[in-house]
Amino acid sequence: MRTQLPLTSYAKGHLAGTRAAAAPLRLRAEEILSSGGDVVLNFRGVEATQSFIDELIGYLILSQGPSVLERIVFRHCSENLRAIIEYVAADRCDQYLKRPTHH
Repeated sequence: MRTQLPLTSYAKGHLAGTRAAAAPLRLRAEEILSSGGDVVLNFRGVEATQSFIDELIGYLILSQGPSVLERIVFRHCSENLRAIIEYVAADRCDQYLKRPTHH
């Protein structure tokens, strides 16, 4: 089952900017993922900073491994936002894979 999470609830106006703002969204995503569901992150009308995306996606990659990305769908991302997501995902996947041991 896929659960839609609209980011407008976690943004100030049209910007999701801080790690603190991302934490509740990450916790909700973790709940959905741990129950076997998939997460759809709907960015319609919202831009996000690298810090926000790192707290949301980077944390999940470091804690659950790169395969977690197979269970997350990114919808309505601007070109700039897509570039931030790709950068954070690549960086955190690289960090995860370079660890001596994986969880």
